Amino acid sequence: MSDYLPPLTALRAFDAAARHMSFAKAAAELHVTPAALSFQIKSLEEHLGRPLFHRLNRAVELTEAGRTLAPGAADGFATLQAAWRAVSRQGDDTSLTVTAGPALTAKWLAPRLYEFARAHPEIDLKFSATLRIIDLERDDVDVAIRFGEGADKGLYSVPVRREWLTPVMTPELARQFTTPESLRDAPLIHDASIRFLTPPSDWPAWFRAVGIAHTPTHGAEFSNADHAIDAAVAGVGVALGRRAMILKDLTEGTLVAPFKTAIETKGRFRFLCLSGAENRPQIAAFRDWFLAEIEKTAHISDEFDIIPVEDLSAA
Repeated sequence: MSDYLPPLTALRAFDAAARHMSFAKAAAELHVTPAALSFQIKSLEEHLGRPLFHRLNRAVELTEAGRTLAPGAADGFATLQAAWRAVSRQGDDTSLTVTAGPALTAKWLAPRLYEFARAHPEIDLKFSATLRIIDLERDDVDVAIRFGEGADKGLYSVPVRREWLTPVMTPELARQFTTPESLRDAPLIHDASIRFLTPPSDWPAWFRAVGIAHTPTHGAEFSNADHAIDAAVAGVGVALGRRAMILKDLTEGTLVAPFKTAIETKGRFRFLCLSGAENRPQIAAFRDWFLAEIEKTAHISDEFDIIPVEDLSAA
């Protein structure tokens, strides 16, 4: 058997048949006749010197050789497809696909996107609100905005300001709970989405920041930050809100932040794209807009005494 690769069309026929476990379905996917697909797979088996499929009456099964080849063939075509998409995007200056978490999309990005769209009508902007791990080389995504502490090896990464958290509540609740001490008896809302941060940026940390030893054991808990803030807007309780998630509601007055002590997390948002792609016009435009929008509200931080959470003792 030769080490030279067989024709790509034969490997593609095998990959489709292995995925569908059907010559007919594979032929339909590739827009060829079943006879033509069968011929391609037969030529591949002759090249290999052994069968890749067991032909049954109404089905096919992979042989041991077929099971060995199938994962590599699938990965190979996936890599080719990703490379083709990547090189196609390089010549496209009018479309931009951005992914960000659902909470940031709802509470920060969506209310501001009109300004970007108005300034750049030539860019066809698409958004994917997800926390799924994105492979910028393989997925149809140009920019990812992610929150956390991790390094972004191999990517163009622009970290922005570290996030801080402070108690927020409706004006009605603020008239009821007027001091940090009174929050011991308040219905507290917990945001489970940032539990991965170390040190923890949670209610016990904030109480330590104001000199109170208190570890809440009750309260509504939400897995998404925007749901926690929405609950606070509805008057369910007091949320320890992250800066990016509360700016809109603070500005509109649906929430207030009566206590001017905030704790600063070690996590921050980062603007991510493939190295070298940052100079593509639409990516550069979105990056510059994103950073400028953050700076527009930077002055709000001046209203708070912000304490880095790593400076707080857990004792």
